[in-house]
Amino acid sequence: MKLRSHPFICAGTRLITSAALAATLIFAPGIASAADKDAHEDRTELRIKDLHTKLKITSKQEEQWSKVAQVMLDDAKKLDTLTQARVDQAKDISAVDDLKSYSEIIEAHADGLKKLIPVFSDLYADMSDAQKKEADILFREGDHANKHKQGHKKSISK
Repeated sequence: MKLRSHPFICAGTRLITSAALAATLIFAPGIASAADKDAHEDRTELRIKDLHTKLKITSKQEEQWSKVAQVMLDDAKKLDTLTQARVDQAKDISAVDDLKSYSEIIEAHADGLKKLIPVFSDLYADMSDAQKKEADILFREGDHANKHKQGHKKSISK
């Protein structure tokens, strides 16, 4: 039986190889920095403060915002725990267990997003049009968009 006569076998092999390579490339740089047990939490707390400022959360929106922030922090704690376990096992982990570990992290991240969507949707529904526009930009384009806008404003004002 020739492999080239079965494109699904070749595609499956390529998919598995690609997944293993992607897991290694994505997480290898993070292993050293993940040694800080609270890496996700620290970044998340900074992100929460940054979003609060950029979205101009009003006192009326604080209760909803605190729910959003709590979901983000809970997700970060879960990711820190899983990432630290991955770091602790890095030297002795098999390729299969490495993929399983990576899968657990991805699933935890997806679960966190599923929990975030409804609480953020409630907040978003109560935002002003200007806040919604800013949220759309921040979530669609990230901080890169704001840095680009700030650089563009500086070049215009010169």
